[in-house]
Amino acid sequence: MFTLHLHFNGPVSDKNQRKQTGKQALKSADGFCPDDGGIAYPNYQRDRENLGYSDKLLLSVFERALNALLGSQRDAGYWCFELEADCTIPAEYILMMHYMDELDEGLERKLAAYLRAHQLDGGWPLYYGGGAEISCSVKSYYALKLAGDQPDLPHMVRAREAILRLGGASRANVFTRIALAMFGQLPWRAVPFLPVEIVLLPRWFPFHLFKVSYWSRTVMVPLFILYTFKARARNPKKISIRELFDRDPWEQSDYFPTRSALNRVLLVLDRLGLKLYPFMPRWFRRRAIKKAEAWILERLNGAGGLGAIFPAMVNAYEALELLGYPVNHPLRVQERQAIENLLVVSEQSAYCQPCVSPVWDTAWACIALQEIGDERSRAAAKKAFAWLAEKQLLEGPQDWNFNRGAAKSGGWPFQFTNSHYPDLDDTAAVAYAMHKSGDRCFENSVRLAAEWICGMQSSDGGFASFDADNNHTYLNEIPFADHGALLDPATEDVSARCLMLLAQLADAPGFESVERKCLEYLFRWQQPDGSWYGRWGTNYIYGTWSVLMALEEEGVSAEHESVRRGAAWLKRVQRADGGWGEGCDTYFDPSRRGQAERSTSFHTAWAVLGLMSAGEVHSGSVRGGIDFLLQTQQPNGFWSDPDFNAPGFPRVFYLKYHGYDKYFPLLALARYRNLTAGES
Repeated sequence: MFTLHLHFNGPVSDKNQRKQTGKQALKSADGFCPDDGGIAYPNYQRDRENLGYSDKLLLSVFERALNALLGSQRDAGYWCFELEADCTIPAEYILMMHYMDELDEGLERKLAAYLRAHQLDGGWPLYYGGGAEISCSVKSYYALKLAGDQPDLPHMVRAREAILRLGGASRANVFTRIALAMFGQLPWRAVPFLPVEIVLLPRWFPFHLFKVSYWSRTVMVPLFILYTFKARARNPKKISIRELFDRDPWEQSDYFPTRSALNRVLLVLDRLGLKLYPFMPRWFRRRAIKKAEAWILERLNGAGGLGAIFPAMVNAYEALELLGYPVNHPLRVQERQAIENLLVVSEQSAYCQPCVSPVWDTAWACIALQEIGDERSRAAAKKAFAWLAEKQLLEGPQDWNFNRGAAKSGGWPFQFTNSHYPDLDDTAAVAYAMHKSGDRCFENSVRLAAEWICGMQSSDGGFASFDADNNHTYLNEIPFADHGALLDPATEDVSARCLMLLAQLADAPGFESVERKCLEYLFRWQQPDGSWYGRWGTNYIYGTWSVLMALEEEGVSAEHESVRRGAAWLKRVQRADGGWGEGCDTYFDPSRRGQAERSTSFHTAWAVLGLMSAGEVHSGSVRGGIDFLLQTQQPNGFWSDPDFNAPGFPRVFYLKYHGYDKYFPLLALARYRNLTAGES
């Protein structure tokens, strides 16, 4: 393991003076014949004098946005905006209350009101503007019926018709079918074979817990216990949803449509294991239960809950009861409180967040404030850095260590507390902001973060979110993985964030090879049209901005072929109103990349930031994007977009970061102001 030597003399202002690690020699394999000397003509083109805004307007919008952001900082120093998902999560909260017979009728009424308000097209979508999705619709319908909505009510009739049109409840995904089995709505053979003995499989076995992602293993281990005990919901009102099946679920046999030849083989093995399971020695099962229990208890994560994510917390809470922990046991009380902490309750409705995002929100709020650079902004960022420094995970067992035992701890989690699971994206963003501050107080924190990141590079040169080389793709073919999100491979956006940090740091033994491999990875994964995929933000606009920002930090010339192609793509997808937008449907249909029904503030901010990183600050595209942001600011100083802006799991689960239309537009405006200062 090498050591990084950092120089804290303030932000690096002249990127051309940075070390060059063969950057100019690295070229994309794809040829490019651009128009107008490498600049594609944008859809939106205006002369500067006709843009409709003045320096006075820019200053006014800027000040309101800054005041709003500073006003939303918490007393402890952090920012934490709401993180909203689809209706699956609030529906599962109602299901949990009825599973445990722990009803809160006031809360249930508010959760039900939220579900009714978000019903579209008969069923419920995975994201704003999407079409009805079978699994989300089944859970939402069941939750409303548990909450007292009668099946003959108009909205329930529409929902039922939509669900039956989509194939009925038996066509729902594995997670939904497991919930229905627990409520006695279909047989346990309708779900994959998930015995607790899986935790005893050796490391060399094709399936092992540490061969899947962090979110998968934290969900699966308590689920093994629920499956093994054949957990049965109390369901005190004895509510059934037989009307959502087009035939008797106990007579049905086609619960597992074949996805591939390998999936067919694995399904045969799955069903064979189910038949042989009754012959499993009881002592072996008891040993597995004890190991699973110990695994869960080690990772319960205090007030943060197992994995600090809602599905894992609920499974753990229900598994603790099956393991004999009484209702007043401190661990059960603690886990239930962790779940309740995710609620967002208003006067009329309520929903449950899948997790919280304080570290991520705080990092990007600080980056925006640093771009502003006035005394108030610097003071707020310094207070935030002090809070962040205390959240760095430096000691204790962490699961990434299983595959990277030689790496030293130094990461940050996404949530307030997630002791076993720091992530590279947050770590890179936090350390990047800390280093830019020039404050030597954080030198050690940045050094440890950079060392950990370098130790977590995957063999392909990229960086994943929580693990390294978590890319056993055959595992996505097991029957349980119908969601296709079992793994945590390297991605372009996380890799770009890591490169963004590493580019700021001084040379160290072994450092250049890490940086060069990451740069090669990013060039290799550029799309033929010039864009980059966005795994953790929607979608190609997010990915392209992330990479262009990293390439600028790395010192790659704005004339480099990959930079020009990325900028040209952003210009081509600019919308007629000067903004940018991109729908979550691009994860289903990549041909729609860069397209949407409307422009959003966060997509516009990302595109403008990406173009400025590509040297396009004076282009009509950038000026059009800035004009869009100036004209769409809300009276409270922020921007407001209903659109979802990130996938939890592409094609399966989507998120709306409520902070994205608050700090990213401000960051774009601040950067534009700084790059054009004194020109008008």
